[in-house]
Amino acid sequence: MSGSPPLKYRRILLKLSGEALMGQRSFGLDPDVVVGLSREIVDLVGLGVELALVIGGGNIFRGLDADKTGMDRVTGDHMGMLATLINSLALQDALEQQGVHTRVLSALEIRAVAEPFIRRRALRHIEKGRVVIFAAGTGNPYFTTDSAAALRAMELKAEVLLKATKVDGIYTADPVHDPSAELLKRVGYLEVLERGLKVMDTTAISLCMDNKLPIVVFDIRTSGNIRRLVLGEDVGSIVSE
Repeated sequence: MSGSPPLKYRRILLKLSGEALMGQRSFGLDPDVVVGLSREIVDLVGLGVELALVIGGGNIFRGLDADKTGMDRVTGDHMGMLATLINSLALQDALEQQGVHTRVLSALEIRAVAEPFIRRRALRHIEKGRVVIFAAGTGNPYFTTDSAAALRAMELKAEVLLKATKVDGIYTADPVHDPSAELLKRVGYLEVLERGLKVMDTTAISLCMDNKLPIVVFDIRTSGNIRRLVLGEDVGSIVSE
């Protein structure tokens, strides 16, 4: 875009957890958090960034938790997929209230509220400058929204997968519970797998490794971090070859 600063990443896939939309609440959506996040996305669109999102549903329902209660895992995962759709619609509404054109594409067909996921259609939306929000994960049980994010990033030919978290990067252990945990600014895919670092699930990491897609893990709670990342500032930790 004319007059905009040079971008390190022009097409990105942003992975948000459902918990990121929860703020300080114990359940559901915090409207202030959703609006704040939408403003950051509006800023990216203004820079000329081509943006797609995958949002989790853990703030509403998590399939793995249902499995622990004796519920059928497949049923629980499908309920979790529907939770991601609720989050996607909430973010879509916040974005469109600020004048950004969006499309929600769902891996589960729910045509009354979202378009079905079709790769060529998603690419067309991206090329037209629309923000694309992918809902319902991959549409398959036993696959997390992390795996969905890696898959969609590959399908869209994204330059980077941005993993939004509540910490400022990748640590050797949980920094909340282990004060001796060390921040790793750069780490290889194999090291993540071998050391069991809590970045994304193994399916997602393996998919990114096979296709040489870098993953940047950063703190979503610090305002402006996404903008800094796409402009090339050293924010968070990167997983690459």
